[in-house]
Amino acid sequence: MTLSPRAAAAQDSRAARDAQTRALDSAPLIQVHGLRKSYRTARGTLDLFQNLDLEVATGEMVAIVGQSGAGKSTLLHILGALDSPSDGTVVCASVDVRSLNMRQAAAFRGREIGYVWQFHYLLPEFTARENVAMPLMARGISKAEAQTEAAGWLDEVGLSDRGDHRPGELSGGEQQRVALARALVCHPRLLLADEPTGDLDNTTAGLVFDLIERLHQSHGLTSIMVTHNMDLAARCARALRLENGRLKPLTEAAPPVSSSETNKTQSTFSCSI
Repeated sequence: MTLSPRAAAAQDSRAARDAQTRALDSAPLIQVHGLRKSYRTARGTLDLFQNLDLEVATGEMVAIVGQSGAGKSTLLHILGALDSPSDGTVVCASVDVRSLNMRQAAAFRGREIGYVWQFHYLLPEFTARENVAMPLMARGISKAEAQTEAAGWLDEVGLSDRGDHRPGELSGGEQQRVALARALVCHPRLLLADEPTGDLDNTTAGLVFDLIERLHQSHGLTSIMVTHNMDLAARCARALRLENGRLKPLTEAAPPVSSSETNKTQSTFSCSI
């Protein structure tokens, strides 16, 4: 499969990293051991996670399912340095996430992680292109350069003709595609997606997942997706259930799609979502 210019640029960016970072290609990108997260309540201490372990290989696509309140979103927050565990080790891209102060955690997130949530959280007063460009401008990149890069990413997600539209002028699927472009504009290694299709109808959800799947492959991402959609979870390389504070495998997880299926997705994605 021929890589798009955006995918090729992402590969060049990763290839330029130092030797220690490149050595991680053969090691798990995420290593979590003995994770515990506790909250104090009026009735005592609530343990959300109990000695939770997780390893995610570089390039793997993992789904996490579970009942509401099981802690799926909290787990993503901890992996992405948005929350701190009560105990245990959390290593991502060779970084001990627990050791980071607030400024270091923010820099780590901007460098290594892209987030997509159930709600798009686009700023309504800015255009799609401006929304996508904001993470780059926050890193000190000029407005002109950031918007040029953002335009390329909008093309990558099939929205090259919608860059001047504000979020309120876009459909739900289009809003989520802009959010995905914003999450990936800084070329992170890890994509964390928390119910990214939860607000969409089944057809649109499937098409947005197709796009996530294609970008995961073409940009060499490591992806973790929280979802209640068992059909989408089964399409990931591995699916896990968060239950009683621990992760357990789901036997119905399916192998990754083939390159031919990915090419088919690219041709299908021209339809409007």
